[in-house]
Amino acid sequence: MELLKTLIWIVNLLSAVTIIVLVLMQHGKGADMGAAFGSGSSGSLFGASGSANFLSRTTAIAAAVFFATSLSLVYLSGGGKNDLGVMGGKIEQVAPQIPAGAPNKNASGTASKIPE
Repeated sequence: MELLKTLIWIVNLLSAVTIIVLVLMQHGKGADMGAAFGSGSSGSLFGASGSANFLSRTTAIAAAVFFATSLSLVYLSGGGKNDLGVMGGKIEQVAPQIPAGAPNKNASGTASKIPE
């Protein structure tokens, strides 16, 4: 089981690094904004919205792998435990009941009788 968790951790970290690299390699939509004002062939202010290219599709696949491995790690780490968390080891103790009218030996102060 620990070997499976280790392999999932490795895939999770590799997909996270892949997402970071792919996002940094892509250029934003604001990069084509200057082309809209004269020297470009873009039809709108933020560039043409064409179909997704290789980098964006690869980023989407890496993101799906990252989310899948994250969810599987959550399931494998805590899926089989049914305890109450912090309160799971609490032992409930019942306080002893003192009947009404019985003298309480643990009471503070001295018991004084009223003289008759």
